[in-house]
Order: sequence, then structure tokens, then C-alpha cells
Amino acid sequence: MQDSIVIIPTYNEIENIESIIRATMSLPKKFDVLIVDDNSPDGTADKVIELQKEFPDALHLEKRKGKAGLGTAYVHGFKWAIQHHYEFIFEMDADFSHNPNDLEKLYKACKEENAGMSIGSRYITGVNVVNWPLNRVLMSYFASVYVRMITGMQIQDATAGFVCYQRQVLEKINLDRLKFTGYAFQIEMKYRTYVNHFKILEVPIIFTDRTKGESKMSGAIIREAILGVIMLRLRKIFNKL
Repeated sequence: MQDSIVIIPTYNEIENIESIIRATMSLPKKFDVLIVDDNSPDGTADKVIELQKEFPDALHLEKRKGKAGLGTAYVHGFKWAIQHHYEFIFEMDADFSHNPNDLEKLYKACKEENAGMSIGSRYITGVNVVNWPLNRVLMSYFASVYVRMITGMQIQDATAGFVCYQRQVLEKINLDRLKFTGYAFQIEMKYRTYVNHFKILEVPIIFTDRTKGESKMSGAIIREAILGVIMLRLRKIFNKL
């Protein structure tokens, strides 16, 4: 068992799952991997079970009954990781938009620089996004500007989904009180880390849009994020966060 685990939520990621697992397992710094699969009809979980024979102690699988949102998948993974005593707990997408080679940079920011949260940031050194249409880049960039205006957090990439947490952060946050499951989940996790006074560091990465499989982004997810930021701020003002 390693000190670090990478949580990867999946739904219909059969085209990516073997490659992302192998890329993560081949890193010089060793990471365990937890796949949280929402009963993918394309056989994603079956492929993970097959690979567990090759990585019996490092690759783990939690199968859920159905598609219930990114946030709930991560919360499921967080609770599992805490129960199994990991010290550094990561979020990463299955589609290679997050480069597994950057995991060690996030790890070092928490381990060596004592960040409670380290963020793989697309915007800390400019705009480092590959293969996104301009409207998607602008939406993401200005979403972070909007979050900074409303919440006061000085985080350049508030919607980033490539993150490392120290275990104590997730233990401090009441995971059962999280309100959001989509795009706003990433903002809420950063805001709750921020209001609990943990150190947050952004680490520059290059984000590359998926080349295989389908994006899970939708209009409802975006609306949740826009309204969710205001709700988070109001809940903090009225001591209900």
C-alpha cells in the first residue's frame, strides 16, 4: 500500500481506462488507483477487474448502481480512501485531459510544501489548454474570474478537477454536507478548503481535451455552477456552510 491514491470516476470510459491505469502505474513515484464506476454499460468495470489481476494490491474498484454525478463519485472515493488510511488523495479524469505525469508535482506541493490542497491549474501561468474550442476556454476562464469575485478566493483555476488533498482536509470537511454534484462540486471543495484555512497551491499544468469518448458536460451542470457559487457565499455569510 502506498501513501497516495488516485481516484478516477468513470462512466463509459472503455476507450481510455486501460491506458490511464497503465500510465499511472508506470510512474516512478508509486500511486494506488481507485476506480469509481457508475455501472458503465460499455464494460469499463470489467476491464478494471481484468487489470486487477496484474495490479492486485494497487488497483481498486468501487462499482455503484448507476450514474449519480461526479461529485457523489468523488465523495464515495474520498470516504473509501480515508477508511483505508491514505495520506494523499487525488482527483483525476480518465480521459487524459489530466496528464498522469503531473501527479508527482501535485504530490510534492502537498508533501514538501505542506499544501492542504494542490491544484493542477490551467490558468496560473496564462491559458494552458489544448484542443478546446475558444468558447469553452472563455467559459472556463471567466468562470474562475466569477468565482474569485463572489467568494474572495484568489484561485486562478477554481473549476479545476485535477487535485491533491492531504487527508486532514477531507477529514475536516463534512463530506455529507456537500451540496453539489456537477461542475460546482469542484468549486465547493476549494471553497470549503479555503474557509477552513488550509494552504492551497496551484501547480501549472497543460490541459488537453479528450480525444476518445464523450464529454459529460451539460447545460444543467453549468447552471448549477453559476447559481452554486452565490449559494456557497450566502451560506458562509449566514454561518450555514
